[in-house]
Amino acid sequence: MNLPNLLTLSRIIMIPVFVAVFYFPVDWSYMVSAAIFALAAVTDWLDGYLARKLDQSTPFGAFLDPVADKLMVAVALALLIQEYSAILLTIPATVIIGREIVISALREWMAEIGSRGSVAVSYIGKIKTTAQMASIVGLLAFPPGQFLSDVAVGLLYIAALLTLWSMGLYLKAAWPDLFPEKA
Repeated sequence: MNLPNLLTLSRIIMIPVFVAVFYFPVDWSYMVSAAIFALAAVTDWLDGYLARKLDQSTPFGAFLDPVADKLMVAVALALLIQEYSAILLTIPATVIIGREIVISALREWMAEIGSRGSVAVSYIGKIKTTAQMASIVGLLAFPPGQFLSDVAVGLLYIAALLTLWSMGLYLKAAWPDLFPEKA
């Protein structure tokens, strides 16, 4: 167990704390749940940076990091879908969650056939993640109906569009393995 892996594990441990704080019947629950999510987003960046910088990448970390990310994002989006109870937020949130499931399955299958490198994280995926994290922090920090929550919904739509774009890039890269031409 090393520091990057501990940071990754901390994101998973933060999930029940995040959910509990989100549902506290107090005025500050929005802002504190947003801060917890933002801390999780920072640890996501930091664990990868430290793993590379300290040469502490491990198979366990490579497995757990995307799981922790997807769990935190999916839980946050599920809470926000419930809180906002609006189709305008539900559409991009379900696009993002659906894409994560499709790409996770694709990566797993590609790894099984020995072609995982063809579906490595793309630059568009990194931009998507940044937009997604920023929008979720904004949606958590500002209750529905506030101007900044509306801005965050707009940012979530940008993240959803980038999500679809990056999924297209992944599928294009995997296409030859998904549908090999018969000789």
